[in-house]
Amino acid sequence: MTPLFARQRRTLMIVSAASAASAALPMRQAAAQTSAPVAQGSFPSRPLRLLVGFSAGGGADAIARNVAGRLATQLGQNVVVENRPGASSTIAAGVLAEAPADGYTLMLADSSLLIAARTMQKAGLDARTSFTAVGAVATAPLAITVRADSPLRSLEDMAAAAKRGETLGYATSGIGTVHHLAMELLQVRASIRLNHVPYRGAAQIVPDLLGGQLPLAVLSAAAALGHVKAGRMRVLGLTSPEPFAGAEDWRRVADWLPGFDASPRLFVLAPAGTPAPVLARLEHEVTSAIGDPEVGQGLSKQGAVARQRGAAALARDIAEEIERWDRLVRDAGIVLG
Repeated sequence: MTPLFARQRRTLMIVSAASAASAALPMRQAAAQTSAPVAQGSFPSRPLRLLVGFSAGGGADAIARNVAGRLATQLGQNVVVENRPGASSTIAAGVLAEAPADGYTLMLADSSLLIAARTMQKAGLDARTSFTAVGAVATAPLAITVRADSPLRSLEDMAAAAKRGETLGYATSGIGTVHHLAMELLQVRASIRLNHVPYRGAAQIVPDLLGGQLPLAVLSAAAALGHVKAGRMRVLGLTSPEPFAGAEDWRRVADWLPGFDASPRLFVLAPAGTPAPVLARLEHEVTSAIGDPEVGQGLSKQGAVARQRGAAALARDIAEEIERWDRLVRDAGIVLG
C-alpha cells in the first residue's frame, strides 16, 4: 500500500448479518439463492468490506449501508462499510486495486470515478482494466434549480438569456463532478455558454441560491425536493430521462433536448482478476439485493432509483460512460486536474 493510501483515516461500520432480519427470505428469493453460482460453502467464509469514496453520512455512504445490510443477510457474513473519501473516489479506487482479488474487498463507486479516468492514470490506475464490474446499484437524478421568484421560468428562458449575453452562473459541488459535466453537456447541446461556479457541496450552495447570490444551481433531486415543496425553489429540469419519485411533475431536460441523460450512476466493483466463480456469486447477490423491495424503498428515500444490471451489461455501460465523459472533457477543453 502506498503512503498516500496509508495516510487516509478509516471510517468503519460493520453491518452484521446477525442483526439483519431473521425471518426467512421469500420463497422466490430463497430459490434463487439455492441456485446461486459457485459452491456457497467456499465463499464467503469471512466478512467482506465495501469501500466508499465519500465521507460517512453522505448520500453515497447511506446507499452503501443500505445495500450492505441486504448483502450481509444474503451472504451470511458481516459487510464492513469503509469510507476512503477524497480525490473523486480515486483514493478508494487505489485501495481496491491493491486489494487481493479474492472477492472480499468491493467498492461502491459512482460516475465521478469514470470522469476521473484520465487523472487516475497518473496514479497507475486504469478505470477500464484495474477493476471488474460486479453489478449496477442505482442512478441518482440531478435537478437544475432556481430560486422560486427567479425570472427564469424554464430551460428555454435560461437559454434565451444566455444567448442575449446575460451572465448566468451555475453552482455545482465541484469541478469534474457529474453536476458540472451535466451542465457542460447541456451547453454543448443547446449551443449556449454559462459560467461555472464550483462549491464544496450542497450545504454551501443552497444558502447562496436562496439568498440571490446565484441564478442557477445543480443539486441532487433529493436535496432540491424539500425546498421545492416549501416554495423556496423551482426546478427547471431533471437530468434523468425518467421521472423522480415524489416529483413526477418536474420537467426533464430530455423533454427539451431529446436523449439527454446525465445522472450519476452507482455500481459495485471488484479488483481485476477476481476469480470467475466468485464474481458470479457476487453478481448474483448484488443483483438480488437491488431487486429487494426494502432496498428499493431505501434507495428512493436516498434520492436514487434502483437499477438491476449484471456484470456484463454494467461493464458495457462503464466503457460507454468513460468514452462519453472523456469526449466531452476533450471537446469542451475542460481541465480536471
